[in-house]
Amino acid sequence: MAKYRVRIDPRENCISDMVCVSICPDVFEMSPEDNKAQIKEEYREGGNVAVGIVPEDLKDCVTDASNACPVQIIHVEEISE
Repeated sequence: MAKYRVRIDPRENCISDMVCVSICPDVFEMSPEDNKAQIKEEYREGGNVAVGIVPEDLKDCVTDASNACPVQIIHVEEISE
């Protein structure tokens, strides 16, 4: 089963409109520290709030969030295991 790397890059460009959270709440949440989008802890890669690894069943969710992001900072790529 494929896995996907999700990056919020550059995260400082997040405008906090929460489109990613509303489309894909399983993966994205808003940070209480800076009110910017971040990856939920269970999917973070190496504890990085801006990078995560998600299973194939969340691919459509993160892709839709990426496409809807008004500042186009969410990137999704398939990774080989």
